[in-house]
Amino acid sequence: MSFRSGGNVGFLQDLLQNVMDQGRDLVGRAFGSDSQKGNGETLTDHLKSLFSGKGEASGVALAHTIMQQYRQLGPEEKTAFLIRFNQQFSSDPEAIRTAFRNFDTSPSTATLEALSAAVEPPRQEVIRRLNLAPGNTLGLVRMREDLLARLQQHGDLAALDSDFAHLFSSWFNRGFLMIRRIDWATPAYILEKIIQYEAVHAIESWDDLRRRLEPADRRCFAFFHPALVDEPLIFVEVALTRTIPDAIGPILAVDRKPIAPGEATTAVFYSISNCQKGLARISFGNFLIKQVAEELKREIPSLSTFVTLSPVPGFRRWLSEASQEAGFLDDPSEADALATLDDSDSPTKQSLDTAAPVLRRLLARYLLQAKNKTGQPLDPVARFHLGNGARLERLNLSADLSAKGMAYSYGAMVNYLYDLALVEENHERYAAGSEVVASAGVHRSL
Repeated sequence: MSFRSGGNVGFLQDLLQNVMDQGRDLVGRAFGSDSQKGNGETLTDHLKSLFSGKGEASGVALAHTIMQQYRQLGPEEKTAFLIRFNQQFSSDPEAIRTAFRNFDTSPSTATLEALSAAVEPPRQEVIRRLNLAPGNTLGLVRMREDLLARLQQHGDLAALDSDFAHLFSSWFNRGFLMIRRIDWATPAYILEKIIQYEAVHAIESWDDLRRRLEPADRRCFAFFHPALVDEPLIFVEVALTRTIPDAIGPILAVDRKPIAPGEATTAVFYSISNCQKGLARISFGNFLIKQVAEELKREIPSLSTFVTLSPVPGFRRWLSEASQEAGFLDDPSEADALATLDDSDSPTKQSLDTAAPVLRRLLARYLLQAKNKTGQPLDPVARFHLGNGARLERLNLSADLSAKGMAYSYGAMVNYLYDLALVEENHERYAAGSEVVASAGVHRSL
């Protein structure tokens, strides 16, 4: 499949471009010849015009102009604009109360629709209208990225973020996503994004990327959205192996010897990267990894096992905080073993081996028992794979001795198993009660 716009998408984009071109003169007459320049305050006025306008051509052109101007704002101007956007397009409390009284007095389809319209913040309609212009979907994703970076200091912006999240959850559901194979023949502008977005095991060079894509026992797949044709949303790197791996080093080794695909029995998903920060916490639906597994199974029938080799990014932080609680560790020797690991930036193999029994038990405890405020597993990678129907299969100590691996989890990694016959059942068990489906071996580690 081509990485340029498909026929239908390209036709629609051309049509919208023509509409936008016809609206430019209208926008220029309405806002002056300097409509390509602006600041946060004038942009808010443009949003009001976009919200109240009726014309399609002028609306598309104005949406394009607003996003162009937004990109040119400095950090402080963007903050001020987002605050005004949030405040000036919120719902009217009195209108909500009136609509509720009308529905409560006379329940009907009409009064229910009026109540729904009153409750929905005008911000959502503004975002919908901004999305009309070609290229603005990506612009809105970037705008939410800016918004997320400001939430900690400007908590009131959470309302605007909720509006973005509500709309994005519809625009980016799995039904719209397209899966594509990435290989060494893929256009360079896509390969550059793979290097840029790799979030698990950094790609150090083009040679490093080539080692992950070109050998016969390596695969890479990416998910795309029709409105972001050249921007991957998620990509998955796969190693074809004879056994389930317990460390990342042999998979990424420069001097490893490739095997023929037909010799492989196991597909290892060793790196899964979310590419768009502006789509954080937006679910693309479950079973994405199952879709990749089924693609591989069709190509290579000898594959019978589908597993991950996954990081445990929150383990060390959780352990550092939890170990301060009285009675958390069974005896002082466990505290001494953990302290030995923290005495050096690069723990020795001997110190890792000494701490292995307590690390294994605490790692199992973290993955099986540690929960967040909503009752789901505390570890974000665990939430992703369990939600996709995987089973927590095996704990691997000293699996990633890089600086990042040690900072995340004292070098520990885990295997999640995707049993294609049980993926839906495991997903339902997790969805119903956040159950951590795990092997007997993991439970024994407690």
